[in-house]
Formats: sequence, C-alpha cells, structure tokens
Amino acid sequence: MLDIVIDAREAAISEAVRVKRILPFRQRRMVGPFIFMDHAGPISEAPPQLGSLDVLPHPHIGLSTVSYLFGGQVTHRDSLGVEQIIRPGEVNWMTAGSGIAHSERFEDPAALAGGLEMIQTWVALPEKDEESNPSFNNYKPEQLPIFTDTGVWMRLIAGNAYGLRNEVPTASPLFYMHVVLQSGAHFGLPKEHSERGFYIVKGSVDVAGVTYRPGQMLVFNRGVDPLIKAKEDTTLMMLGGEPVGERFIWWNFVSSRRERIEQAKEDWKQGRIILPPNDNHDFIPLPKDNSKPAGGPPRPEPLS
Repeated sequence: MLDIVIDAREAAISEAVRVKRILPFRQRRMVGPFIFMDHAGPISEAPPQLGSLDVLPHPHIGLSTVSYLFGGQVTHRDSLGVEQIIRPGEVNWMTAGSGIAHSERFEDPAALAGGLEMIQTWVALPEKDEESNPSFNNYKPEQLPIFTDTGVWMRLIAGNAYGLRNEVPTASPLFYMHVVLQSGAHFGLPKEHSERGFYIVKGSVDVAGVTYRPGQMLVFNRGVDPLIKAKEDTTLMMLGGEPVGERFIWWNFVSSRRERIEQAKEDWKQGRIILPPNDNHDFIPLPKDNSKPAGGPPRPEPLS
C-alpha cells in the first residue's frame, strides 16, 4: 500500500532561487539512502543581477550530491579544483565524504532561454564511507542507459532497476531514474529494492483511483507493486534503495554521529574545509542554530 504522500514545501537556496523541497520530511526522513531532494525551476527569465541565482561556496560531509538538469546549465566548482558545466541529461555526482566545499553558479544568461530546471538529491553514505576521500565525476547522457516501451521512456541515472545498470559508482544499493510517460501509459515500480518512491515533476498520475499532481512524492511500503497510470504527458523522478541506518542532518552536513556534525560546524568556521581554489572570494558562513539557511534544514534532527 501507499506509505505516504509528501507535498513539496518552498525553500530558498540563494537570493533569487526558490525551490520545492521534498526530502527530508518530518514523517518520512529518507527513501532508501536518499536523504534530501530539491526541485529548482523552471526559471526562464534572468534576474537583474544574474549572480543572485548563484549558490556560493558551502560545505558538505557524509553524503553524495547528485545534480540532474532538465534545462539550462550550471557551473560547478569545488575544493578539488574541479570546474564542470552540467547540461541537461548529464549527472554531476560529488561525494563529500570527510569534507568538501562547492559552488553552483549560473553564469550564462542565454542558458535560461529554454528554462533552467534542476533536481538535486543527496545520498547518505554508509558508515564505513562517511569519512572517505572527496571525489567528483560528471557523466554524459551516452553513459546512462535508456529504456523505451509503449508510451514509456526512462533513463537510469544511477544504481540498478528493471534490469538496467550503469557505471556510476554508488556506495550502497539504490536506483535513481528519469521517467517520461505519455498520456495513458501504464508503469510499475522496480522490484529490486525495498524502499521505492517517485516524485512528480510535471503532469499527473492515477494510482488506485486517486490522482496525484506535480510537487508530490509517493512512497510505497515494501513489497507493494502499484500500477501507475499517466493521466497526461508526465515526468517522474523515481528513487529508492536499501536503508543505511539513522542519520543526523544539519544545514549541509549529514552523519551517523551527532558529534561529527558539531565537528563539521567548527571545521567550516575555522576554515579547515577549504574553498574551491577557482571560486574562493566569498562563501556562505555557518548559519546560527534555528535559522533557515540555504541548502538544508535548520537544525540537527535524527533521520530514519
């Protein structure tokens, strides 16, 4: 049966960018190892100050960030010296591990012409990998397998599902997919994983006689195989996997240990997490407790 329906809430990630925040949700903190999900855009007009869209350098620990675009482009820069423009259909997979800082800049006004739209998720790392060395990889569309059937198109972003696999390395069992359904198409969730759900980017679907619309995530109980019917042309992001255990999250930090969150706070305040060498003239300072900082929830909370 359907476990929960999550309605996205509005949040700010920069001066000019408001997002739909799906995870974490108070009644459902994670789906498999996925601990965070934001949907930005579409934004089709540049603000008077293009830089107001930018997300300044900020830190992460204990997770992988996964960025995926439907439209526009974003420039990623990080502590490793990586500078990478991500375009639609590509995947930016950054593993923070013991600590990394990165920025997301919107530097080309022409890239907004078709509408900037992006999904970013965070994947919590298993305990044994929480202090791994930071890394970054960009994957092109041709590296991500596509499956088509009558009225169905889907791209596997990471993991395995429906017999598909790709070379995007993951630290724990999971799946993450971009799915496009034509009106009237029927579809089912993959059965390989114990926790599964999908987020409606656009369009609408019918599940067990109930209509669900954009901005909603549906999460299903273990062993349930719902029939998903597209009521119109619809775009979904499907995700899930195996749980990795309880996690704490504060701002951009994720860990299985509350004290590690406190250490990360101090590391950022003291400059021990270095800034991107090619984007180090400004950054987001550590927010005060109980504030609502860009990029994450306001205070540490256990996730399960």
